[in-house]
Amino acid sequence: MLKVRWGVLGVAGIAVRKVIPAMQRGQFSEVTAIASRELGRARSAAEALGIPNAYGSYDELLEAGDVDAVYIPLPNHLHVPWTRRAAERGKHVLCEKPIALNALEARELLEVRDRTGVKIQEAFMVRTHPQWQHARALVREGRIGEVKAMLGAFSYYNDDPANIRNIPAAGGGGLMDIGCYLINTSRFIFDREPLRAMGAMERDPAMKTDRLASLLLDYGGAHLVGTCSTQLVPFQQVQILGTKGRIDVRIPFNAPPDRPCELVVDTGADLFGGGQERVTFPVCDQYTIQGDLFSRAILDGTDVTEPLESSVSNMECIDAVARAAATGGWQSLPGRAPLR
Repeated sequence: MLKVRWGVLGVAGIAVRKVIPAMQRGQFSEVTAIASRELGRARSAAEALGIPNAYGSYDELLEAGDVDAVYIPLPNHLHVPWTRRAAERGKHVLCEKPIALNALEARELLEVRDRTGVKIQEAFMVRTHPQWQHARALVREGRIGEVKAMLGAFSYYNDDPANIRNIPAAGGGGLMDIGCYLINTSRFIFDREPLRAMGAMERDPAMKTDRLASLLLDYGGAHLVGTCSTQLVPFQQVQILGTKGRIDVRIPFNAPPDRPCELVVDTGADLFGGGQERVTFPVCDQYTIQGDLFSRAILDGTDVTEPLESSVSNMECIDAVARAAATGGWQSLPGRAPLR
């Protein structure tokens, strides 16, 4: 069976522990190369993961003839430069989120994609998971009535100043790292773009990154209310609230690849669970699904599951929340209705 040959730029933890093993189990994906700025690290990762080729620089991998597409798990500030370089060498690109440091950078990639003709996608793997596909299907069929609110929380604890997520110049902070998931999934569920944004942040006094960020997106008659933190107890949950019921996404973002996932659909009959229905999804790996869907788009010449224009919109929302937190006022979003 024809497969897309993947190269990986970097030996980041998410790549070697989650994404590469998942893609190696894919039906349409195979990982043929990995690169690091230190050849020894690339060789160690290649040996541990059974990858045929290791390179001591990212450019060397991009010149390889046996690589059709690259996965980029590099720090946030390197996403746009290396996506551009890969595309200009004819490689399709699946890049970790957030795809850029801001919307202006993200829009630059639209020109790169259109000029080079390659496929570029931001790696929001959650949209490919059956639990999110089912949640949106329930919303669209009116199962919980008119959806008016989505409530989300996502947190973990990491106060290491050397960690890339805690370095402002590298695009660190809670909103960029995990708040982006709350924004992306709300746009997925509401199936439209928000009109305006509000935000509040508390920054670490030493590292200066936002360690606590809360946001409100106004979708015109519907709201996302979310909180994310890099210095709280590890937790994640999403509630989708409609006029006739709610959907509880128990593990919305880090869905486990080794056990079933579960949604709860609740009619609200009582406060003790009398109206609840549990929907269980078989074991699957959202990274495997993501890699295979992108590979199929390459092989079949079809559209990717989430176009780059959606990534630009997501970055516009992130930018607006950050501006709102800085100014203390509502921020409108480009191309949306003006504030009233």
